[in-house]
Amino acid sequence: MKGICLFFEVHQPLRLKRYRFFDIGSDHYYYDDYNNETILREVAQECYLPANKLMLKLIKKLGPEFRISYSLTGVLMDQLETYAPEVLDSFRELAATGQVEFLAETYSHSLASMANKEEFIKQVRMHGDKIKKHFGAEPVSFRNTEMVYSDETGSWVADMGFKAMLTEGAKHILGWRSPDLLYCNSINPRLKVLLRNFQLSDDIAFRFSNRDWNEWPLTADKFAGWINKRDDDAELINIFMDYETFGEHQKAETGIFEFMEELPAAIMTSTDYTFMTPSQIAEEFQPVSALKVPDPVSWADEERDLTAWLGNDLQNAAFNKLYSLADRVSNCNDEDILNDWIYLQVSDHLYYMCTKFFSDGAVHQYFNPYESPYDAFMNYMNVLSDFEIRLDAACPGDDVNQEIVSLRKKLEEKEEEINERVIEIRRLRSKVKSLTISSTASGEEKKEKRKTAGAAVKQKKQGTGGKKPVPKDVKPAGKGKTSKTKQTKRSK
Repeated sequence: MKGICLFFEVHQPLRLKRYRFFDIGSDHYYYDDYNNETILREVAQECYLPANKLMLKLIKKLGPEFRISYSLTGVLMDQLETYAPEVLDSFRELAATGQVEFLAETYSHSLASMANKEEFIKQVRMHGDKIKKHFGAEPVSFRNTEMVYSDETGSWVADMGFKAMLTEGAKHILGWRSPDLLYCNSINPRLKVLLRNFQLSDDIAFRFSNRDWNEWPLTADKFAGWINKRDDDAELINIFMDYETFGEHQKAETGIFEFMEELPAAIMTSTDYTFMTPSQIAEEFQPVSALKVPDPVSWADEERDLTAWLGNDLQNAAFNKLYSLADRVSNCNDEDILNDWIYLQVSDHLYYMCTKFFSDGAVHQYFNPYESPYDAFMNYMNVLSDFEIRLDAACPGDDVNQEIVSLRKKLEEKEEEINERVIEIRRLRSKVKSLTISSTASGEEKKEKRKTAGAAVKQKKQGTGGKKPVPKDVKPAGKGKTSKTKQTKRSK
């Protein structure tokens, strides 16, 4: 029996907003909701929905002979619940076929396995619960963030009860050996280790639309022919890719969806390989030997190590600062702090700080929303500073921190008291001003009345020539003789 494992990583980071130094201590919301929603909806329309529709079509068409595997990060599922629940519905349709396996990983797509065992195990359990909630099955296979693997990490995964783990078939850990065989963990052999065939995987994921590639255009029959030409002792072909390969990294107009639609049938008809999930492979195949990986490997860049996330002083400073808070967070019950703790561990925050500008520089720039690694570092550290202030207030650590928190609370109380006094002063000033205006208006009104009354009197005086008015029943006295005659007659 020969098996081919087709696995897809499905992830979108939760991007941070521009968080300035002056926001520290006053703004406790860190996320760029507009960009997160816009990008997720775009990727859903260009990749997730059409790709899921295609996979469901292939399952119905090819029957139980076609099987695929996915790993959806917890951070992605949280965003899908909010912005694109129809995508989760389409994944549930795939799960209902019984021909799809969903793998476990860290909830926040973090590098917790490189920093804190307890946090790593906690996140894996948390992610498993989320997978079970949405798809009704508890994961039995594991894929760490960005395929990060080491002997120690593999032993932790085995102790958690997982049967199989996926990682990179890096040349420096294989030497002369082939990635097309099954291996086991060197500390705990119960864990089966599947190695990615990076050459065949990258032919699809990175080189498919490259017209300068000497194998362009890539067809399903050509790819199946390459599989047939693998060594005779090859038992497994592991094709591991980002799901965003379909429609996002390789746009629909490149023909990537048509290629994927034809590929399974081409492999089934022209090769001896059968499509299988990681758990099936772990049950059906026996490992040829233990794989010794003392130093962590990943599937990133040409080096296949951790330098994409922990390759410079900026990244290491941010990483160390973040996980220095882990023990205190574990003793905290503040829901907002715990949610932010998960989202601040997303490995993409460190990826944006990468300073590799040579062979893999273009890849890092393609995914980077910041103008420079330094901008990414400063933005993240500002957020982390505010997070630590909140953590100090909610869960103070040593005596010094407790004293600082106590003094900060007193300061906040004094500031609140001052603000109340300022508000009261403003209220009283407003009242005084209102009374002053009212008093002034009343005085003006009285003055205006007096002025009006004086004007009326003056007008009346002007109407009588300045003399007293004569009553109506008294006739005015005549002039000259008339007056004397009347007086004589009266006297007579």
